[in-house]
Amino acid sequence: MDSVADNLARAAKVRLMIFDVDGVLTDGSLHFGPDGEMMKTFNVYDGLGIKLLQESGVQTAIISARRSAITARRAQDLGITHVHQGGHDKLTPFRELLALTGLTEEQCGYIGDDVIDAPILKRVGFAVSVPGGRPEAQGLAHHVTQAGGGRGAVREICEFLLRAQDNYARVMAPFLE
Repeated sequence: MDSVADNLARAAKVRLMIFDVDGVLTDGSLHFGPDGEMMKTFNVYDGLGIKLLQESGVQTAIISARRSAITARRAQDLGITHVHQGGHDKLTPFRELLALTGLTEEQCGYIGDDVIDAPILKRVGFAVSVPGGRPEAQGLAHHVTQAGGGRGAVREICEFLLRAQDNYARVMAPFLE
């Protein structure tokens, strides 16, 4: 992990923040209903953090190995237009995002929790993991959140980015006036 000053400098450059889902936007648990339908629990604080980040001008994306209608619905609710689901190769959709947005790896942040996230974590300008993340992911991260996946980690990192980019007060002002 890097120093706080290094991480603030890295976060200040982020123009696209990419989120893993299971273990990051959720706590990693999968619940199945009586008919086999899969259910996931998302955190409302994380959702507002993503909306505030978008308000500041940072684009958001999801890259998840697991295909889920619930994830697609949550992304739609949050206005996340760049969503890739299905497939253990996360590097290909990451490269497609770079081509689509015209951004560089250094201008991207990624938060992931498992070895499957390593190819992206190694490349982005601001790599983040969560306390319950696998050692391989945490070892590649510039920053590990204090809050766990599905428990406010995404909100924490969104606010970190907002502060690093001097946008926190501006996006919070409508709520605090």
